[in-house]
Amino acid sequence: MSDTVQRTLRDHVAGWHPAPIVETDILDPAQASRLAATLDTGETFGPEDALPIPWHWVYFSEWPPTADLGADGHPADGHFLPPIPDRRRMFAGSRITSTGPLRLGVSTEKRSSIAAITEKTGRTGDMLFVTVRSEYRQDGDDEPRLVEEQNLVYRSDSGHSRPFERPSSELGASTAQWSTEPTPTTPTLFRYSALTSNAHRIHYDRPYVTEVEGYPDLVVHGPLLATYMAELVRSRRGGESLRDFEFRLQRPLFIGDRFRVEATDTGGDIALRVVTGGDTVHVSGRGSF
Repeated sequence: MSDTVQRTLRDHVAGWHPAPIVETDILDPAQASRLAATLDTGETFGPEDALPIPWHWVYFSEWPPTADLGADGHPADGHFLPPIPDRRRMFAGSRITSTGPLRLGVSTEKRSSIAAITEKTGRTGDMLFVTVRSEYRQDGDDEPRLVEEQNLVYRSDSGHSRPFERPSSELGASTAQWSTEPTPTTPTLFRYSALTSNAHRIHYDRPYVTEVEGYPDLVVHGPLLATYMAELVRSRRGGESLRDFEFRLQRPLFIGDRFRVEATDTGGDIALRVVTGGDTVHVSGRGSF
């Protein structure tokens, strides 16, 4: 990316300082049951049930008018969307800490603010990293029940991005303590997009994703891959959800790719990752109880 674009990115965010916002949502148990059905866990949820981490992503939906969406399916404008030209967005990772589970059927307050804005240069060019910190409270508590710092990366790119290749379909033997091989389908991606109110076209519009974004096929949601990691641990711990969870997305995965989710107890922390052939890591993370 040229120096001109570098200056443009810097210029466009120089005076951008969005104020914190506060939202309220009642955590409908039916929404958690819909996610369970999407993940094929066989669960149903009711009032006062504990919400597993990171299932809070299916709440506090943003649903702007269709006319307000950009060419990529994301809102053209938004409170925490940086005002850079030809904006492309990618979820880069998150850090979640909790003092106790969020309870379903309960009015919940979410307070969000910008924690950091950083410019970096990567293999796809110049990028703007925006960290959004969200605090979730219930029952009028002074201290948050759950805190998340979510890292989002933005590029200024109006044309084709650098081509991406599919990973190898040959998975080697796993040495992890626990592992599973999810096989998300196009209906899985569609349902997860609906649950998270995510209209990004890379998850459902094959001509767009291949011809404009430069990917070989539909992209599996980064948060969905992170959810697979947390769910692997929960399924092996008798339904006990992680209390703390962090992860970093390193490489995209595409519909039809064969991948494995792995977890290993390292004596206090759970080491987590999503891998494909050749031991290529796509998501790395850790969790604890």
